[in-house]
Amino acid sequence: MSSALRDHGGGLDAAARRYGGSRSDWIDLSTGINPAPYPVGTFQAEDWTALPDAGAFRRLEAAARSFWRVPADAGVLAAPGASALIARIPALFSQSSVDIPAPTYNEHAAAFRAHGWSVDDSADLRVIVHPNNPDGRFWDASDLRTATIIDESFCDIAPARSLIDLAGRPGTIVLKSFGKFWGLAGLRLGFAIGDPTLIAKLRDFIGPWAVSGPALRIGATALEDHAWASATRERLTRDAARLDRVMLAHGADIAGGTPLFRLYDTASAQQMQDKLARAHIWSRIFPYSERWLRLGLPPADGWDRLKDALA
Repeated sequence: MSSALRDHGGGLDAAARRYGGSRSDWIDLSTGINPAPYPVGTFQAEDWTALPDAGAFRRLEAAARSFWRVPADAGVLAAPGASALIARIPALFSQSSVDIPAPTYNEHAAAFRAHGWSVDDSADLRVIVHPNNPDGRFWDASDLRTATIIDESFCDIAPARSLIDLAGRPGTIVLKSFGKFWGLAGLRLGFAIGDPTLIAKLRDFIGPWAVSGPALRIGATALEDHAWASATRERLTRDAARLDRVMLAHGADIAGGTPLFRLYDTASAQQMQDKLARAHIWSRIFPYSERWLRLGLPPADGWDRLKDALA
C-alpha cells in the first residue's frame, strides 16, 4: 500500500474539497503538532546558499546530546524527518518478522512490509511508540526486546519518562521528531539515537547533507533553549486539561492521549467529525474504531470556534 493511501492526520485540502472553504478557513486539529511553534528567528544567506558544513552538524548533534541526555556510548544522527528514518530502518536488520503492538502509528508496519517483512507478535525485533499514538500509553524497559525501535516522537512532553538511557544498548534505536513538540513539522527534522553500529549504517543510507542549512540552524537553536521547552511543557499540560473539560462538557469521555493530542470516546466518531467539519474544524478518526476521535490542541484563537461547533 502506498503512503498516499495510508490513514494519517492532516489532509486538510481533501477536507476543504468535501466540506467547503479554503485552507485559511480551517483549524486543523487532526495532528498532534504544537500550535504555538518555536520561533524560527532570522537566517543568514549561507543557510540557503551553502552546502551545510561539518560545524553545523556538530553543533546540532551536541545540542541533541545535551537536550535528550544521550548516553556517551550512543550514536546520534540527524535526518530530514523521523519518517525518512522509519523508511530505512528495516534495512538495518536481517530478520524477516517484527512485532509492532497495535493500534499505533502505521508507518512502522508499512515500512517493514515494504521491505518484505511480516508483522508477528512473537518476533525478536520489536517497535514501540512511546508514548503511543493514539492512546498515549507509556512503555517500560521490561517491554523492550534484544532489538527494539523506540519511537519517542511525542516523548518531549514527558522527558522523565524517556527510555533514552537505553539508547546505547546493542540493537536499540530511539527516534525523535522535531515536528511535534516544537511545532515545526514543515522543517522536516528528526533524529535516530542508539546502537552506534546501527546509527553508522543509517548514516550511510541517508548520505551527506541530509539536513538543510535552515533546519540545522533552527534545530540547534531550539534544542539549546531549555527554558522554552520547560515553559512549553507547562502550557501544553494546561491546554490539554482545558480541552478535556470542553469535550467532557459535550458528552465525550477521555480514552487517552498526551499533552499534544487527546483521544476521546464518543457515541459516533464519524458524526462528531462531520459536526466539527461543518464548522471547518478538522479532527482525526480511525478505521479500526467507530468511537475514537483524536484532537490536537487548538491555537489561541480557536477555542471559541471549537466550543461553538460543539454547541
